[in-house]
Amino acid sequence: MEPITFTARKHPFPNEVSVDFGLQLVGSLPVHSLTTMPMLPWVVAEVRRLSGQSSKKEPGTKPVRLCVSPSGLRCEPEPGKSQQWDPLICSSIFECKPQRVHKLIHNSHDPSYFACLIKNDAANQQSICYVFKADDQTKVPEIISSIRQAGKIARQEELRCPSEFDDTFAKKFEVLFCGRVAVAHRKAPPALIDECIEGFSHVSGGFSSDQFRSAPQPPGDGERGPRPMRKSFSQPGLRSLAFRKEFQDAGLRSSSFFSSFEESDIENHLISGHNIVQPTDIEENRTMLFTIGQSEVYLISPDTKKIALQKNFKEISFCSQGIRHVDHFGFICRESSGGGGFHFVCYVFQCTNEALVDEIMMTLKQAFTVAAVQQTAKAPAQLCEGCPLQSLHKLCERIEGMNSSKTKLELQKHLTTLTNQEQATIFEEVQKLRPRNEQRENELIVSFLRCLYEEKQKVHIHIGEIKQTSQVAAENIGSELPSSATRFRLDMLKNKAKRSLTESLESILSRGNKARGLQEHSASLDLDNSMSSMFSNTSKEPSGCEKEALSTSESCFRLLGSSDDLSSDSESQPTEEPALLSPKQGFRRRANTLSHVPVECQEPPQLVRGSPGVSQRKLVRDFESKADHINDANRTPVKTRRHSWRQQIFLRVATPQKACESPKRYEDYSELGDLPPRSPLEPVCEDGPFGPVPEEKKRTSRELRELWQKAILQQILLLRMEKENQKLQASENDLLNKRLKLDYEEITPCLKEVTTVWEKILSTPGRSKIKFDMEKMHSAVGQGVPRHHRGEIWKFLAEQYHLKHPFPCKQQPKDTPYKELLKQLTSQQHAILIDLGRTFPTHPYYSAQLGAGQLSLYNILKAYSLLDQEVGYCQGLSFVAGILLLHMGEEEAFNMLKFLMFDMGLRKQYRPDMIILQIQMYQLSRLLHDYHRDLYNHLEEHEIGPSLYAAPWFLTVFASQFPLGFVARVFDMIFLQGSEVIFKVALSLLGSHKPLILQHENLETIVDFIKSTLPNLGLVQMEKTISQVFETDISKQLQAYEVEYHVLQEELIDSSPLSDNQRMDKLEKTNSSLRKQNLDLLEQLQVANGRIQSLEATVEKLLTSENKLKQATLALELERSALLQTVEQLQRQMAELGSREADPTLPKPSGD
Repeated sequence: MEPITFTARKHPFPNEVSVDFGLQLVGSLPVHSLTTMPMLPWVVAEVRRLSGQSSKKEPGTKPVRLCVSPSGLRCEPEPGKSQQWDPLICSSIFECKPQRVHKLIHNSHDPSYFACLIKNDAANQQSICYVFKADDQTKVPEIISSIRQAGKIARQEELRCPSEFDDTFAKKFEVLFCGRVAVAHRKAPPALIDECIEGFSHVSGGFSSDQFRSAPQPPGDGERGPRPMRKSFSQPGLRSLAFRKEFQDAGLRSSSFFSSFEESDIENHLISGHNIVQPTDIEENRTMLFTIGQSEVYLISPDTKKIALQKNFKEISFCSQGIRHVDHFGFICRESSGGGGFHFVCYVFQCTNEALVDEIMMTLKQAFTVAAVQQTAKAPAQLCEGCPLQSLHKLCERIEGMNSSKTKLELQKHLTTLTNQEQATIFEEVQKLRPRNEQRENELIVSFLRCLYEEKQKVHIHIGEIKQTSQVAAENIGSELPSSATRFRLDMLKNKAKRSLTESLESILSRGNKARGLQEHSASLDLDNSMSSMFSNTSKEPSGCEKEALSTSESCFRLLGSSDDLSSDSESQPTEEPALLSPKQGFRRRANTLSHVPVECQEPPQLVRGSPGVSQRKLVRDFESKADHINDANRTPVKTRRHSWRQQIFLRVATPQKACESPKRYEDYSELGDLPPRSPLEPVCEDGPFGPVPEEKKRTSRELRELWQKAILQQILLLRMEKENQKLQASENDLLNKRLKLDYEEITPCLKEVTTVWEKILSTPGRSKIKFDMEKMHSAVGQGVPRHHRGEIWKFLAEQYHLKHPFPCKQQPKDTPYKELLKQLTSQQHAILIDLGRTFPTHPYYSAQLGAGQLSLYNILKAYSLLDQEVGYCQGLSFVAGILLLHMGEEEAFNMLKFLMFDMGLRKQYRPDMIILQIQMYQLSRLLHDYHRDLYNHLEEHEIGPSLYAAPWFLTVFASQFPLGFVARVFDMIFLQGSEVIFKVALSLLGSHKPLILQHENLETIVDFIKSTLPNLGLVQMEKTISQVFETDISKQLQAYEVEYHVLQEELIDSSPLSDNQRMDKLEKTNSSLRKQNLDLLEQLQVANGRIQSLEATVEKLLTSENKLKQATLALELERSALLQTVEQLQRQMAELGSREADPTLPKPSGD
């Protein structure tokens, strides 16, 4: 049987239009990439001259076809009318992206000629100039415009989609993420991967499944309070931190996805030397798609449909494969830490086998090499004043538009600038060729000059590069200077910083009087936040007019690390002791300025955590007194203001005023409690430009409790609102996703009455245990299926099938949960990943490479390949799963795929031997022979078998070629009637288009019509085909044709004159196939026996009920006869009574 292939072209550009032009290729010439527009006419003349010198056996021009589209520019030879197309002979002359065409020229003297300059090898700075001739010169502007427009569209698309996912050539591999380890160096020993794996296995034994994976805590850490526990793993060269589970929030990238390295953790481990391994959570799905792009490495989670890790090649410093664990590999990359620094982390992964690891390592090596070459090539080529080609460019500009005589004079002047040897060489070469006229002589001279200057350009060093080289050399020399020279440079930097700081502070002091008179409006703050406000605001610049001036001084402080050399007064000032604050408190040191010097903080930081009482106010008062001490020590005048204006702003923030509430609120200070003593040297005056600073009354415990209750209630309400918002956002995303999935045109429009019927059926309580009438379901499916309920209806039809066939087939898969299958690695990953881009490439849900649609489809195909080891993955299965995924969720689609494969019998055609597919092709041929004899004879006459056009129909259930609306209707019927629907649809399609097929008279046109034109049939024809399928019944014929195929195969084996070995092999193959058929027949027999048993039980029940009904009928008949007799007696008595009343003379009955 011929091999089966599917081709689905992906259109990276929307509304892409490809234009073909028939041209004559005059020739091509490699030139330097710095060739400018003034040089191009001379290059074109040289190409035409070389083409005219060609022999008769090899003509100078040859017919070609130029295909222009935004995705590529392709030039291929055009075969003659009598010549048959041969892919080996008719290969393309060149093929490139349209944006690589960087120059186009149209010859004004001969409008039928034009040329394009294409970048060929950026590394070697080479381009190729192709010269074309058009038979119709009026078409040349259109061709040039088409090439420019295609390049413009391609460049816009590159800017719009810079993601590596749009790169068609990105390699993807499925890996299992094992864990990550912080390493001490960018390079690592060869045994690093093995050591990491052993560390993971060692640590994972003591891990619990909490939010933080923890291990026994090392000694000495028990006093640090509740925090992630760590387990030491002594390994030279390794430092690892506790792993934090963050797979639930996969939207974060890089280090924030896998784990977050806390700065405190890093500092503690750098000091203590503890080495901790952090493996992943075994309960989570750790399978990832390792994608290697052109310049980056991606790690994509198919479970969360988001990027887990993204690293540029520049950040990766080391890649290695395990020595003992050959199916593991890892790489070391640089990650930034919160403090502005960085550290190195090793990520470790596992693959299915060693061959896959080798392929990944080879791909990484190639990707790094290509990226390095491209990075070098991306440097824009430019001309400097000393470039040899620059002089040629200026020469071509001068002679542009001149006649041949003046051009010759200019060229002779230019030749005088060359050396004597170069002049002699050019003169000799020109004389050898004996030019006919001056124009030809000028062309030859320019050609030799171009060759000469291009050779010089190869060894030329640009002027900018010379400066850059000298700078690098100077830096290298500077780095090698002794320590004394380095100290001298540091002193120079200090002097610059001093001058800059002095100028800034003078500017601040000159504007200080203006700032003192300004009063700012400040919001009232509680005493609970007074301490944190004090410490956090001391290092900030309070005035907007001095922020810009002080930025320079702050940078100088950071640069020098000390302020001792900034002024002479700083030597007599008390040194500042850094406060030992917890990481949760964002306290910083107070800024060191002339008007506000640093102050010692003698209060422990634990006071901040206490209740806002007297102790905090004491700390504020102490701070004020110390400031007054310093002002007095420095002999600062305090006649008009006793606090600096910075201190006034600080006091206003630390203990805010509430003058707007009530003016008499703070008049009685006795309620505030005892105040700390003021400075003995100078009393503190509260008055200043900002007025008095009152104190707030201490809150009682009841008030604090009420505030806490209010805050807790507000927090609970906020959390509830956030949850509701998340639910609304999730539902909105689900609706958008569903709308995106169902983006196709419906074939059979579903009326409201039909939709109501389906909604009533679907809303039936306990429908999975109720058998519905088959005729009613046939009628409902025939009238149409609503698109938004189609997935639910398919599940309903599957439930009805299970109720109708309570005994499943023998070959049922293992009942492995879908989530467990996703955690495993599959050996079919290459075939699946390749087919992802070929499956519905134009549908918006699947068009994004490694988007949500493709990742969900990958999960389904991967899970089925692990579930069904015999079939694994077969080409075409992705279309079946893709249709199911468009109408339901991921796990539901997987369950429906299992139902179609095992219960509906589609699995047989995907087996590796493809025997069932061959039988199906024979059955289709026999159906054509019986139903459409003339069409069958026409196809046989041109040797067109059904495998040429019908194999994709069966393997993809028409999904690879036909519209989605039509395919959805086919699936409706398959869920209702089974896999024989595919035969009925194929037979109906071929039969309805029989007159059109009979009009074609060769193999190519017939096959092209069936593959291309037939799928684009109209809505009316599609609906007619669906209605024909409902009326056709070919189940008996299909069974007869299958038996006929096996009989013919046996006869063929018996009649063929083969050797004993060949005959034995064929017999063995036949025996194996017969065994499989026997097993299938046994399965069918078991199913039939089960049906017979169920029917017999039903018959017994019916007989029993019939006997009961008969007995009840007899009893009712007896009762009826007795009642009739009673009625007759009553009627006679009534008649007698009536006659007596009518005739009163009759004697009354005695008895008075």
